Amino acid sequence: MIIDGTQIAAGIQKELIHDVKRLKDEHHLTPGLTTILVGDDSASRVYVSMKKKACKKIGIYYEEHTFPGDAKEEEIVRLIQRLNQDERIHGILVQLPLPSHLDESSVLCSITPQKDVDGFHPVNMGKLLTGDEGMAPCTPSGIITLLEKMGIEVAGKRAVVVGRSNIVGKPVAVMLLNRDATVTICHSNTKDLGQYTRQADILVVAIGRAKFITEDMVREGVAVIDVGINRVGGKLCGDVDFERVKKKASAITPVPGGVGPMTVAMLMKNTVTAAKNTLK
Repeated sequence: MIIDGTQIAAGIQKELIHDVKRLKDEHHLTPGLTTILVGDDSASRVYVSMKKKACKKIGIYYEEHTFPGDAKEEEIVRLIQRLNQDERIHGILVQLPLPSHLDESSVLCSITPQKDVDGFHPVNMGKLLTGDEGMAPCTPSGIITLLEKMGIEVAGKRAVVVGRSNIVGKPVAVMLLNRDATVTICHSNTKDLGQYTRQADILVVAIGRAKFITEDMVREGVAVIDVGINRVGGKLCGDVDFERVKKKASAITPVPGGVGPMTVAMLMKNTVTAAKNTLK
């Protein structure tokens, strides 16, 4: 079973179109998102463009702010502080990665938690740990939604997460734990990785190494979520050897067309949620 993230994301966006229309009609409220791009990274520009396109489709007000690669941290934080007070803006997203001279943590922490639609602020991360997933990171949220939409049971299952980043690995492990999975986190210092991945009922891979998880590292019937995006020979591929592993998996995400579209859909959903929260 190939998990079609593009189709599932399209369904979520369709629901959000109705949500946004209702907010506009009943409350005269238009959800607003702003992105902040620092530097001229080509991949970052593509990602920002995707978010802009999704906002237009759903009916979300969108702003884009760009800075040169040598921008000072004070300039960026000053803009964020202004946006924190802007009632038109419900979500603020700083496109990562930032240039090396900027303190990523300081910049992200300057976003008020209520507008942190990426879910990276320590307040939102802390809430996630206690089971409050109101503003959870987008890619982990997308992974959980894929599992739910495909009817893949999480409670009581053995989930193995390969990767421990703050963006994917750690938060998705917590979200799986919140749903009563037994979770193991593996990383670059894990000895004999295969002994853990072969135990997984659900395997989430987010390490950024092309086709790293091979057929002999998974068991029959595993559900595989491949978060990796790697370019090899001009083509995109994931962290999992898709063609071989799919023969053993009960369900697997392709790259592209798996987790990627879900990340954008979850960002849109977080933005609409942030707007709804202002009505409370």
